[in-house]
Amino acid sequence: MRYIIYGAGAVGGVIGAGLFRSGHQVVLIARGSHLEVINRDGLTLEDPTGVENFKIPVVADPAELTFTEDDVVVLGMKSQDTLAALTELAKVAPISTKIVCAQNGIENERVALRFFDRVYGICVVGGTTYLEPGTVSAESGPFFGSLDIGRYPFGIDDVVHEISKALAHSWVMFERERIMEWKNTKMLRNIVLAVQALCGPEMRQGRFFDLARAEGEDCLRAAKMEFIDDATWAADRALGPKVVLPSGVRTVGGSSWQSLARGTGSIETAFINGEILLLARTYGIDAPANKLLYELGVTASAVGQQPGLMTEDQLFELLEASR
Repeated sequence: MRYIIYGAGAVGGVIGAGLFRSGHQVVLIARGSHLEVINRDGLTLEDPTGVENFKIPVVADPAELTFTEDDVVVLGMKSQDTLAALTELAKVAPISTKIVCAQNGIENERVALRFFDRVYGICVVGGTTYLEPGTVSAESGPFFGSLDIGRYPFGIDDVVHEISKALAHSWVMFERERIMEWKNTKMLRNIVLAVQALCGPEMRQGRFFDLARAEGEDCLRAAKMEFIDDATWAADRALGPKVVLPSGVRTVGGSSWQSLARGTGSIETAFINGEILLLARTYGIDAPANKLLYELGVTASAVGQQPGLMTEDQLFELLEASR
């Protein structure tokens, strides 16, 4: 298989580098200064085991590639960019192309299945960073984290087995019959990303996140969307090889924090907190904490606000004022 990493940022870049390092054929699709630096100097991967540079082929657009039946396209862009990316991909890639959504949220697989026959979901658990052009980082090593993989909407097939085997050199792999139950849980856990973007990378948990997550769980239950409880999540992951996390205080936050730090003018809030709001509006449930996080996240991105300028107490004050 050839792995085409469409969106070679934090997650996509780390996945691509790991695949390339283990001997697989990889092509990156990137843009802007990231594309320029990779094309000129290669992709640099930083992890706790060291720094490596890989001369991975990179293009700006899928139209620059000739697709075959052996290609796997791994989507690594933010959810708000998925529709545009798939629209361009569908112009040049066969409808039978294997599409793997290694993204936050739960909308990407559904969108991809409109364009392509074979769609797979990956639930990414691991800290990855993209702040400087040409460089991606993983906070863990030698395993970058863990990946749950399965066919969408459900099932495990030979493609799942093959992709899982390829990624197992760098990630702890779990094959899931019902992948979206795991991605639903990851979406609930990712509600913290907006809190973290607004209040700082140390905000991995907290009272406001607990409140917003409880709203999310209520919405998923109302929609009869199954998700994995935290005890099962933790116990299941303990069955695989240990992912070693760095000690000390984290100074870099997750994907939404990174979007504000890089000043991208775009943030994935609409596909995490906004997904909860969609369900809340559909089933008549109040979700004021997620509404506030959505509004603050979108505003912060639009005005170029740097991450971490608020406190959790301020979030509660704003929430009370909105009632």
